[in-house]
Amino acid sequence: MNEVWKKPPISLQAYQNMVGHEVGVSSWHLLDQNRIDVYADVIEDHQFIHVDPERAKRETAFGGTVAHGFLTMSLLSIMSYEVMPVIAGTTMGVNYGFDKLRFLSPVRSGKRVRGRFTLAEAKLRKPTELLSRTNVTVEIEGEEKPALVADWLGLIYFA
Repeated sequence: MNEVWKKPPISLQAYQNMVGHEVGVSSWHLLDQNRIDVYADVIEDHQFIHVDPERAKRETAFGGTVAHGFLTMSLLSIMSYEVMPVIAGTTMGVNYGFDKLRFLSPVRSGKRVRGRFTLAEAKLRKPTELLSRTNVTVEIEGEEKPALVADWLGLIYFA
């Protein structure tokens, strides 16, 4: 069971009061070669910059393999579960996509990343449907430039 559902829920008003504020920062998540290789198998993207450490070291400026951008992006789910509050009365939440997503820096194999979440919008579209917009920056441990920035949309439904 996902730990997010064990958090005490907050009211819709309390959630909406968080707009414009940083909600939190996730824990660090390791992007090691094993995770990169498993992801490559799942999405059938075995480009050498991801799965061949020797060739990537020899033929790229990265100094070795790098994580797929979409792998880094996919970690937004677990990072958000660690940080974002649950709203009382929620029946489900769904990923509604991105208005902006940019991959700014490669994540080298063996690096750790974490997400920094700021709630940008929380508006009711219907009495039982909330549009939530979250600005996310994924930081790379020990590096100045982030791995990615995103303007992430979610729909939250109520009974």
